[in-house]
Amino acid sequence: MLSDSLVRFRTQLLMNDSLGAIEIRALAEKLNLKPAKSLGQNFVIDANICRKIVRLAEVTSADHALEIGPGLGSLTLALLAQAKMVTAIEIDSRLANELPHTVALHSTNAHQLTVIHADAFDVTEVPNNPTVLVANLPYNVSVPVLLRFLEKFPTLNSGVVMVQAEVADRLVAKPGTKDYGIPSVKAAWWSQMVNAGSVGRFVFWPAPNVDSKLVRFTRRVTPGDEEMRLSVFSAVDAAFAQRRKMLRSALAPWLGSPSVAEAVLQRAGIDPTLRGEALEVEGFCAIARAKLEMGIGF
Repeated sequence: MLSDSLVRFRTQLLMNDSLGAIEIRALAEKLNLKPAKSLGQNFVIDANICRKIVRLAEVTSADHALEIGPGLGSLTLALLAQAKMVTAIEIDSRLANELPHTVALHSTNAHQLTVIHADAFDVTEVPNNPTVLVANLPYNVSVPVLLRFLEKFPTLNSGVVMVQAEVADRLVAKPGTKDYGIPSVKAAWWSQMVNAGSVGRFVFWPAPNVDSKLVRFTRRVTPGDEEMRLSVFSAVDAAFAQRRKMLRSALAPWLGSPSVAEAVLQRAGIDPTLRGEALEVEGFCAIARAKLEMGIGF
């Protein structure tokens, strides 16, 4: 028979609504899991960070939280403590299969969790209209994943994502700064992005070789329809293909020639000698509209 002290210990463990370093490593050993760099598997081992992220995301009991890459479940548990429901998208089958069991041991809200075993890039629908995105995004795909979910899931009104520090700086950058570029403009199409704080390397296992930051976003009304977005994004890609070029030269391959590019820019009310780094998303919208008005089309 188990001693009274061991029974108490097991009961306390089951009632613990978070995962620490010991539990994380034990779960990894159980699954014979060696974190894969290719999948960006750096697991959060500090429950306080997870609670902070959920707090910054302002998750409420009315929210359906969407998590990408839940891993072993640290952030998932923090979300379940606040949200009405949580949907977690996990590409690794071992982690996807284990997550419901882990949650059942540590939370009384296990029935509120749905796990989707899939690559985030393949997910086209999530039941029950998720309202908030909260995720520790894999460093190697963080920007395309974030932009894709902003595009595909318009019910996501806000969220907080943890990304590599340099990526965070690019997402929140303003025109005229060294970090301003394609991610800055494209993210601004859908939302306002702000820096929500730094995260130390040693809250992860294994500790990454890069620093991390939190980015909070709030959705805004987009400045145009989907056809406009595609044209604007093409203009953005062209403008930043060679960062030091003036817009009349940078946009020439997209518009056909430097002279056409200059004419489009003048119609848009934009100085052709400016560089892409000087324009907000509204400036690129003006270029796309001018292109259409001149009969060049999308």
